[in-house]
Amino acid sequence: AFRFEPSFDDDGDDDGGIIGAIGRGKNPWELTSVVSRSVDNAILASSAMMGDGFEFALGPPSSGFSMFLADRTTKVHFISVSEGMHNVAVRRTLESKEEEEEEGDAEEHNRVRRPRSGSSAEGFLLRKPDELPSDHPLHDARLTRRGLKQARTLRTMLSSRPSGGRPFTAFDLVVVSPLTRACETARAVFGSSPGSMGGIELPSPRILVREDCRERYGRYVCDGRRSVAELRDEFPSFDFDEMMGESDADELQSDERETSIECRERALRLLEWLSGRPQKCVAVVTHSEFLRHLFGQFGDNLRDEDRSCLQRTTGNCELRSVVLCSHG
Repeated sequence: AFRFEPSFDDDGDDDGGIIGAIGRGKNPWELTSVVSRSVDNAILASSAMMGDGFEFALGPPSSGFSMFLADRTTKVHFISVSEGMHNVAVRRTLESKEEEEEEGDAEEHNRVRRPRSGSSAEGFLLRKPDELPSDHPLHDARLTRRGLKQARTLRTMLSSRPSGGRPFTAFDLVVVSPLTRACETARAVFGSSPGSMGGIELPSPRILVREDCRERYGRYVCDGRRSVAELRDEFPSFDFDEMMGESDADELQSDERETSIECRERALRLLEWLSGRPQKCVAVVTHSEFLRHLFGQFGDNLRDEDRSCLQRTTGNCELRSVVLCSHG
């Protein structure tokens, strides 16, 4: 059994994603201490880890408070990958369809204000019957230039955000999906030193690649991965030891989509693995659909606005911080 305690801004408002944050004039990547507002008067609990307020959290049950043993908690910063080529391809397909509809008669134009079906965009991400997934231009899609800029913006924020007496935010471990766009995001954010202390430049964190946190796989070519050998060649500083038990080729990807139940179960396996790690501050670079299945399993005992904050779909390169507590 696990419990999440979601993060909020210092003013207690939900960012509402990148768009909402920008609309409010806030930094959409800003990290804040954990606050649970499951009861009206909940306040930030005392911290036992790095002065960040994550070791103990407030929330349900009926008393309005929860207290967790420090050694059962892990601070996890989930980061959704930056904008990929497939995102742009789908967006352009939908925009093109909208333009075609606007050229129709006035009645149809007034009745339909958005694409009537996602089939055209979906079809763009499917392989042809006689085509290998790896031959499709969007197989294991890469980041766009904008996506790289998003990742660098997040890195800049982390490098200047004080944490635990340091002038930057450091992580004990970075876990990343084996899809190329996730690895590119992780490299842009964590691939170099996070900062220096006492005149000594600190090493970059260990970046560990795990199959468990990949995107929901199957059907769409963008969600397949390249071979481990290819990935290792492109990201030589990454640790692929956790992939050694996996096939070099992508045996998970097929024309059948991973079911929602399977994706949720895989998400729980990742949480179980994270809770058993000795590291206490971990970043996980993963994908929006996977995170939707992960976060959607939690928050039923939260207020509506808190549950919405936890379960809403993540934007590109959005950072969502939680405390993971294992009760097992």
